[in-house]
Order: sequence, then structure tokens, then C-alpha cells
Amino acid sequence: MTTRLLPALLFLLFLGVPFLPGVPSFWITLADYAGIASIVALGLVVLTGYGGMTSFGQATFMGCGAYVSALLTTGAGLSPWLSLPAALLASGAAALALGAVTLRLSGHYLALATIAWAVSLYYLAGNLDLLGRNDGLSGIPPLRIGGLLLTGSREYFVVVWVAVAVAVLLTLNLLDSRVGRAIRALRGGAAAAASFGVHLPRTRILAFTYAAVLAGLAGWLYAHMQRSVNPTPFGLNASIEYLLMAVVGGAGSVWGALLGATLVTVVNDQLQSLLPRLLGQQGNYETVVFGALLVLVLQTAPDGLWPRLRRLFPPARPRRVGANAAPLRARTLSSTPGLPVLSAAGLRKAFGGLVAVNDMGLHLDAREIVGLIGPNGAGKSTTFNLLTGVARPDAGQVHVLGRDVTGLRPPGVARLGIARSFQHVKLVPGMSVLENVALGAHLRGTAGPISALLRLDRAEEARLFAEARRQIARVGLKEHADKPGDSLALGQQRLVEIARALCLDPILLLLDEPAAGLRHAEKADLAALLRRLRRDGVTVLLVEHDMEFVMRLADRLVVMEFGAKLAEGDPAAIRANPAVVEAYLGAAA
Repeated sequence: MTTRLLPALLFLLFLGVPFLPGVPSFWITLADYAGIASIVALGLVVLTGYGGMTSFGQATFMGCGAYVSALLTTGAGLSPWLSLPAALLASGAAALALGAVTLRLSGHYLALATIAWAVSLYYLAGNLDLLGRNDGLSGIPPLRIGGLLLTGSREYFVVVWVAVAVAVLLTLNLLDSRVGRAIRALRGGAAAAASFGVHLPRTRILAFTYAAVLAGLAGWLYAHMQRSVNPTPFGLNASIEYLLMAVVGGAGSVWGALLGATLVTVVNDQLQSLLPRLLGQQGNYETVVFGALLVLVLQTAPDGLWPRLRRLFPPARPRRVGANAAPLRARTLSSTPGLPVLSAAGLRKAFGGLVAVNDMGLHLDAREIVGLIGPNGAGKSTTFNLLTGVARPDAGQVHVLGRDVTGLRPPGVARLGIARSFQHVKLVPGMSVLENVALGAHLRGTAGPISALLRLDRAEEARLFAEARRQIARVGLKEHADKPGDSLALGQQRLVEIARALCLDPILLLLDEPAAGLRHAEKADLAALLRRLRRDGVTVLLVEHDMEFVMRLADRLVVMEFGAKLAEGDPAAIRANPAVVEAYLGAAA
């Protein structure tokens, strides 16, 4: 209890700092600006640091919130407090409209698109009579609490930093949730997330809109602190500065946003007054020096300053979430051996003039382990991608339990109970083993963003993490559950992928080279696990180059060469097949 109360007590003491005797008003005003900037930078941490989407338009959404509140309070006579929901709603609606088009792009194309509409909206605001053109709107009423007008920087400090605290709390809640794991998977783990049911376009829109709503909150605060608005503070330069704040502090950390916003605000202001005195003449020298300092920071701390500071403190003890939670509802698996689970016929996939898969057929029955083998480049991984919706076939059909699923996207395939691992390990950077595995249970939860923000999803989160811990123990990595996923050896990371796939509670498990990187004892444990899964009703299809491993494990083998099926049969028949020996196994077999 003391640990929980200490941050709240420190925050209350912080709110009292402006009212201490001798504290200059100038520094309080600067802290107000830093707090407003921190809220915008928080949104960029979610959008860019975790979501991997670079936006140069956050100041535009800030201006949207500021202008909407200014219009409602000066034109319609609405109370500033009542204009807050409208400001947030307008910023969110603008993000939905722009994001529906912009987020179809990725990489530098997305960044360029945000620059385009940020510049367009800036000039639009400067030419609309409704918004006062370049002069903007003035006479915005100040905030009022009872009979107290918040016209001074000291009183406004409390409002700004309470808003910062609320934004931090909501953001931490969002990121520590089922929805938050989906957002965090957008950067570096999107393909894996989609294969476990994450709807990527919807998740991108959510992150984009949330960042815009935070910017709208900052705009509302700015409007009622300045009591006038014009286009200048909401232009492209301001957006670039907010992005720099997030990057300098650490775009992958909530606390880095606060650190970066405070440092950039203070350093920029001090350079404006210090450099003219040192150089004896006026000029925009602070831009040059600030740019040099920024380059220095990025060279010495490319992940931002907060991760460097964080190393000075002992690591937090991992939370034992889900230790005693009720189990998730399990899928009903087939108990009838021989029941058709998956069938594919005539599959074809070409990349330009290269035919990767050509007239490929495959069938899998319940409680069966099938090995898909062949030389490198035979088309095995491409076949996996066609079966799981990662790639669309040019021809052919895929049926799961009698249902035609040809061309179904990965989230739809995952809903049918088909889970997979990848040839090249695809764990989400920055996530622990436990969080990576819990991502596999995404479809087994239902809590949405509102539940996450308000922390109403704790019971479901406990069940999801309990399932993740059970599957981690199942693959023999119990003692590694709370370690960063990318800190494990390659073989262990492959086991993490298998545990993540098992979290989906699959009827069909597709494993792409699961034994690669494993030691002999670990391969034996993996084989024992797959046999137990078969007894439990799970069908397994695996690509593997370790012939001793796959020959001992598989009930049936399918051999591919040049994208087509070369042979099919039990291990003994495949071992004795002259065509397979010549093409793949070699004469020593």
C-alpha cells in the first residue's frame, strides 16, 4: 500500500511547488508549456514509439482541439469545461477521416502524407474567415473553478499537470492490455500479430486516433491558457518539434515523453535568451545550436535519454499477473482420427516470372503429424503462407473442416483455429516472453480500448496471462517467462513462438523449422510435446530440415521440389523413394 501511495504523495507535493515563496512565475509558465507538450509527445510515443507510424501532423490535431474550443466558447458562449468533450471528439473525428486514407501508406510514404495534409490544413486555417484567418481568434474565456479564474500561470499549472497525470495513467493502462499488445506489435511484429487475429488496419487507426485525441486535449489546454489562437503554433515546425521531443526522451517509453518535452522546452527557451548575450547580436542562433545538440543526443543515445536514466535504478520486480486466474474456455477438438481437417488442391503462386508453388495439393487429417520436406527454395514456406492467408494463391483452393477459406486473411484463418510459427523468428521487440506468448491468445479475449483505458479488463488479462504462463511452462521455458523475448537464444525463441501458437488453442498447428537451433535434448522434448498435442486432438504440419527428427516424429511426409509435390508417404517409403533420394536425401540415406 505504501508503494502505491508514494507516487500519489509525490505528485501532490509537485502540484504545490508553484505556490512556494520565491518560485519565479517565468519558470512556472515554462512548466505549463512543457506539460502541454508532454501530452502531445505521449500520443507520439503510442503512435511512433510503439506503433511504428511516423506522423508530422500532431500539431494539426492540437490546433483542431484549440480552434473547436475557441469557436464554441467565443461564438456559442459555451463553458470552457463543456467545450472539452467537443474538442476531443473533433480531434478524434479528424484523425479517423485522415487516417482512413493516410494509414493505407507505410514507411516514408506515410510520413510524407502527414506532412502534406499538415501543410494543407495550416494554410486552410490561415485563409478561413470563420477561424479569423492568420490573425486567429481572441477573447477566449479562461478556465474557472467555482469563483476562481485560472488566469495565472501558477493556478493553471495544477490543471495542466493533472491533465498530464491523467494522460499518463490512461496511456499506461492502454499499453498494458490486450489492445496495447496489439498496438505494440505493429512495430516489428505485425505479421505475427495478424496471424493470431490482430486486425492491423483497425489497430493502426486506434493508435492514430488516440494520439490525435491527446493532441486535442493539449490544444484545449493551450487555447484557454493563451486565450487566443492562430495558425502559427499548429504548423509543421511545431509538429516536427513534438516528434523530436518524443525521440529525444525515448519514443519507446511513456516517461521518456515527459522527459523529452521538458528538456526540449527548457533548452530551446534558454538558448533563445543565452546565445544573443554570448554573441552580442540578435539572430536565430538557437536553431543551429539546438540542432547540433540534438544530433549529439541521437548519436550517443539513439533510443533516447530515458532508457539511459532507467539503467541507474534497479529493475522493477515482474508482476505475477494471472497466477491464480480461472482458465480460458478451451476449443473443442476433434476426437475422430482420420477426420479431414485441411485440404488444398491446385495451389499456385508466382512472383513475377518465378513460380514458387505449382499445382500443389495437400491434405491433413485429425490427430496427424505431417512433415513437409524438400530442398531450400522448394516452396515450403510459401505453401505455409498460402495456407495461413499471408499470401493469396493465384490459383487453387484451401478448405478447413470442409469450409472454403481460399484467400481468407490471417486474422480470419486464426479464428478457425489455425496457428503457426515462422521460418525467421518473429517476436515483438521490447516485449517480454510472457507478453509475446499472450499475444497468441488475442482472439480468446474480448476487452476493447475503453475497458483497457479504464482498467476494467483486469480479470480477463489475468486469464490471458495465466494461459500464457501455462504454455510457456509447457515448452520448458518457465524460468524465462519474464525476460525480454529478444534476449533468448535462437532455439529458445523458436520455443516461444510455439508457446504463442499454442495460446490460440489451435486445431491445426503449422510449424516452420521448429527444431532449428535446438540442442539434442530440446529436440527430444519438442518431439514429446508434439506427440502429446496429437493425442490431445491437435493436427500438426511442420517444415523441417532435420531428417532424423522429422522421420522419427511424422506419421506421413510430403516432399516438395521446385514448388510441386515430388512424393508422399510414410517415412519408410519416403526414405526408400529413389526420386526423393536423388533430389533431397542423398545417396547416404
